[in-house]
Amino acid sequence: MKKFILPLGICLVGIITVAVLVVAKPKPVPQPPPGDPALVQVDVAPLQPQPTALAVTVSGTVTPKREITVIAQVSGEVTAVGSGFVDGGFFASGEELMRIDDADYQAALLQAQARVAEAQQAVAEEQGLGRQAQREWRDLGDKSANDLFMRKPQLAAAKARLASAQADLKVAQLNLERTHIQVPYAGRVKETLVDVGQYVSAGTALASVYDSAIVEVRLPLTEQQAALIDLPFATPHTEASKPAVTITGTVAGQTHQWAGHLVRTQAFVDADTRMYNAVVEVAEPFAQPVPLLPGLFVEARIDGRSLEGVSVLPRRALYKRDKLLTLDDDNAIVESSVSVLHKNAEQIWVRSDLAADTLVSLEKQSLTPIGVAVDPHPVNAVQPPPVTDSDVKVDVAANSVGE
Repeated sequence: MKKFILPLGICLVGIITVAVLVVAKPKPVPQPPPGDPALVQVDVAPLQPQPTALAVTVSGTVTPKREITVIAQVSGEVTAVGSGFVDGGFFASGEELMRIDDADYQAALLQAQARVAEAQQAVAEEQGLGRQAQREWRDLGDKSANDLFMRKPQLAAAKARLASAQADLKVAQLNLERTHIQVPYAGRVKETLVDVGQYVSAGTALASVYDSAIVEVRLPLTEQQAALIDLPFATPHTEASKPAVTITGTVAGQTHQWAGHLVRTQAFVDADTRMYNAVVEVAEPFAQPVPLLPGLFVEARIDGRSLEGVSVLPRRALYKRDKLLTLDDDNAIVESSVSVLHKNAEQIWVRSDLAADTLVSLEKQSLTPIGVAVDPHPVNAVQPPPVTDSDVKVDVAANSVGE
């Protein structure tokens, strides 16, 4: 019995001891909160809206404004070519690029001139015969005369043959002129397709040429980029209001720049990419110290239009892509939505309905960890030096808008 009574007694004593400790435990006494809790210290920056122009930088390829394939309009042997009729050769407006044998067309012109002379003679004869018939009919004393006797149909037919002969003469003259191949503007030969001694037929391609007076760069713009510049959607700009564009490209291993203007947009938005296509023109590309060559891949910097109410802030102020953490009148953190115009690694450019000098928190990581709501308690704002105007001069690249 001692083996069972002693352990049982020890257990009962332990249970009684624990029960006494639980019942006799002192209860916590509520303490009043401290009068001045320690405030979280955060860096802030004020919103300073001001007029700002953001330049847009996009890439494109240089193309000629006018490029055509020269086609032979008459047949014959190529008897001569001009000095500029080589791949890459320059030519002036109206300069003869090549000549087709014109012996047949000279003969055709002489024959047409002869037919015109014959037709003119026939008209003159019919006019004389008509006047003679009129006198004869008048001498007969009859007031009504027959048109056939008065030779009116014969005169009309002679005049029609004269008009036909004159038309044939114009065609012969035109064909003779077409043996001298010309282009109505100064340009450059992209590719020659025939040479001296080769026989060509009407419709044969002779060369590919383009206008050297002006080149174009077509630039695809996103919705955000288009909002920053003055695009001529409906009507073209006047000469004074065309946005200036700086073209930058590499020629023979060295970087060069050319000045141009944004002159128009294409007639439609690209259905696949939903991009706007702006067209930049550069005048006299081959009169520059370094020519702007068609086919060159370049970057174009388009001057942006002036935007009101743009504020520049450090990049770390951005919260949830399009929000800021601002301080209200009680220095409590509040979420505020903004429109982000541009951002880079250091700064953001935003527009909003917030009042000027509104303080923006730069400490979102310490105040709002992922999954935790914004702290409504007041904070201690520490304002760093303001952002200067020099900090807002930036190019908006194609891959950085609206990220």
